[in-house]
Amino acid sequence: MHSEKFKKFIVSIATLNLIIYIVWRIFWTMPFKYGLIPIICGIAMLFAEIASAVETIMHYITSIKIMEPELPDIPDEWYPEVDVFIATHNEPLDVLYKTANGCRHLKYPDKSKVHVWFCDDGNRPSVAELAKEMGIGYQGLANNKLAKAGNLNNALSKTSGKLIATFDADMIPTRNFLLRTVPYFFLPKVKKNGAGKWVERKENEIDPNYKIGFIQTPQSFYNPDLFQYNLYSENLVPNEQDYFFKEINVSRNRSNSPIYAGSNTLISREALELVGGIATGTITEDFETGIHIQDEGYTCYATSDVYAHGLAPDDLESLIKQRERWGRGCVFSLRRINVWKDKQMSLAAKLSYFSCKLYWWSYLRRFIFMLIPMIFILFDVPAIVCEPWQMFAIWLPSYILGAIASKAVSSKIRNSRWSNIVDTVLCPYLIIPILMEALGFRKRGFHVTDKTRTVNVKSDIAYAFPHIVLLALSVMAIVKASWQMIAYKTAGPAIILFWLCYNMNSLVMSIFFMLGRVNKRMSERYKADIPVKIKIEDDNVVFGRTLDISEDGFAVLFKNEIKASKNKTVKVLIETHHYEAEMMAELVYKQEMDDGYKYSFNIVELDEKNKGEYFQIVYDRDITLPSVIEDEDSIFGNIRENIIRRTQLEEI
Repeated sequence: MHSEKFKKFIVSIATLNLIIYIVWRIFWTMPFKYGLIPIICGIAMLFAEIASAVETIMHYITSIKIMEPELPDIPDEWYPEVDVFIATHNEPLDVLYKTANGCRHLKYPDKSKVHVWFCDDGNRPSVAELAKEMGIGYQGLANNKLAKAGNLNNALSKTSGKLIATFDADMIPTRNFLLRTVPYFFLPKVKKNGAGKWVERKENEIDPNYKIGFIQTPQSFYNPDLFQYNLYSENLVPNEQDYFFKEINVSRNRSNSPIYAGSNTLISREALELVGGIATGTITEDFETGIHIQDEGYTCYATSDVYAHGLAPDDLESLIKQRERWGRGCVFSLRRINVWKDKQMSLAAKLSYFSCKLYWWSYLRRFIFMLIPMIFILFDVPAIVCEPWQMFAIWLPSYILGAIASKAVSSKIRNSRWSNIVDTVLCPYLIIPILMEALGFRKRGFHVTDKTRTVNVKSDIAYAFPHIVLLALSVMAIVKASWQMIAYKTAGPAIILFWLCYNMNSLVMSIFFMLGRVNKRMSERYKADIPVKIKIEDDNVVFGRTLDISEDGFAVLFKNEIKASKNKTVKVLIETHHYEAEMMAELVYKQEMDDGYKYSFNIVELDEKNKGEYFQIVYDRDITLPSVIEDEDSIFGNIRENIIRRTQLEEI
């Protein structure tokens, strides 16, 4: 871990070199004397580089010192009434059951103060019946014209808890969600004394302007996302959204501009009521609501600790629709609010939201960065006019220092290569929607992200057509650039060749991504080491420990063979420190291991009480997917792994 002093030093040097490079690009490299097409290409490349530079510098500044508040200790009697809203539209009942089950198991000093609600803008009798069976509240809403915002505002008007937790239909909270978020709201009321103990402030020590608006915890996922799964990298890289929630959003605390993401959030009712409830007239009501709350003087925080897990989209169409909705909503809301005219917002917050808006143009920038080098080599269209030595003397130091600075300020959640892969996959399908929204052409009728699990997903290779075309052009350009270097004995095309090869990796990985990967499991398996007691006969009880567990079954490791044949049904008791579940399970598979015998079971009988406990055993846990990029991750390793795995039979 680099020291703050080193971070400041390297960031200062990298920023200075980046500014020098951009100034040089503006005044000494533009192809104004070469005709219209070179000018268009030159301007496109320049604006892409400037936007990238601005976003990079702002990332440097916000990431040098990330501020995350310490959770205070508060007396049990301070914990207020809390309403827990589960927003649902058309999600299946089994998805809602898991989320509600997690919510009703939330720990709290006085559980009578926690009120869990289904907020159903489908007004479905089946959801109302499920709420009744589970002992939670139900707020139905028919003919809702205001979508999710109207749904939550309806529930807001009919409840009274001082704090409100909002969850998407598939986001299952862990038991400690409230215990690890509610105390933050008392930061204005407490302080640490000389002995390091949290104590109540005196009346004259309380700042009346310091009020907590919301606490945003990360949106985490218990299944591999499409980038992890389709690219056989679920054991190498974190979930694609971890970078935003655990690093970018937390870095926004210093400017009081963390983004309210709609789920896994605890919000002040007072703040919500002051801004008129959840924002309407936008498809990203959560994003806009967060800005309004901050604008009213409330301090908001994002934290990096995960206290809820959900289901990542597992088909490409859902992923594209989700990102289009996010991008369009963000661009629309920032145009409607116009933070630059906002007199209440600090300059740091305005810059932070400007950076947020710039992000959605990264897909266009990625396309430009891929296309311009190809045009330069294949069609002799100069977008940049300079001598080769100038690129080596000015661009290369800027690039190297930028890479060092980025590594110094960033965690190992994401690197530039994976950012480029993600942007390359999505860019052909997000450039036009973002451009249309920026020009004022709004799209209506967005659908919520599909929360159902899919199996045997077909290949999305048709979506790879733009990537295949770009890859073919890249190969042609690489061949020509290499020939030029050999034939003319010049290093001139070397930097262009570097970028062509760099971009080609992203294109190859994008095509692998579109090829897809068959999913044969309806429920995700989790690595888990939990004590298990199995009753085979009336007087025969054996003990083991789970290797993995899912909604439908589990695998158990025993030191010795047990007296159970395939398809035999046995009684199983699984216990943790917090939960205990008993069920009937059928033995379906047996395998001898180095350290014992592995037996796999499918659950065949599980009553309602034990189902609630068992689902908590499955879901109230840390996810087993990577939290940082593993050392084994590499360019050639990823490509090799994809080639090998795609030429083998898919695993079950």
